[in-house]
Formats: sequence, structure tokens, C-alpha cells
Amino acid sequence: MPELREPPERPDRAYGAPEGETEAERRRRRARFLRELAEARALRDRVQPRRAKAARLRHALRMRTFRW
Repeated sequence: MPELREPPERPDRAYGAPEGETEAERRRRRARFLRELAEARALRDRVQPRRAKAARLRHALRMRTFRW
């Protein structure tokens, strides 16, 4: 049977967070990541308008058929 390892003290250690990082620094890093992700998606939508339109239509269809 494989040896079970102890889980890390803080789960963010698994994702490469610096050792002395505060909650505010983590939120700033996350906000920067989300801004860059949105910028990359906007760029992809400008470069591939047909694919972006199809993705919007698929998303709208999913949202229309989703039941709360």
C-alpha cells in the first residue's frame, strides 16, 4: 500500500504561492491573473471572430437551457 503523505498546511502552497504572502497580496495576484485572462480572451475574440461568435451562441444556448 502506498505511503500516505500529510496534506500541506495551507492549500495555496501547492499552487506556488510565496511563503510569506498575505491575503491582500494573494488577492492582488489573483486580480492581476484574472485581468490578464480577460485580456487574452478579448484578443482571441478579435483575432478569431467566427469562433468567438460560435462560442457566444453556445454559451447563450447553455444559459437558456440551464434550470435554476
